[in-house]
Amino acid sequence: MEDSFASAKDKWDKSHSTPDFKVGYLVLVSTTSFNNIKGCKNLKDSFSGPSAIKALHGENAIEVESSEELRNKHPTLPVSLVKPYKSSDAEKFP
Repeated sequence: MEDSFASAKDKWDKSHSTPDFKVGYLVLVSTTSFNNIKGCKNLKDSFSGPSAIKALHGENAIEVESSEELRNKHPTLPVSLVKPYKSSDAEKFP
């Protein structure tokens, strides 16, 4: 039984990495649980932002700065609902 637990843990550790977010980084917040967006759910954006990280709460939660889209939401979010923001290159995409 211990061998199967160790094997499952090794497989999980290989496919999951700890996020390396830092205060001030820009992130996109998932809108899957947003109920305050009007209109067709199929046409809404998957992510809102970018929002800056205000504070880190352990490895699994972050606090983001409030924006207009996040005004009714709690600012502390699990890292599973955010992804790093990658800005586009101004020369390639004017």
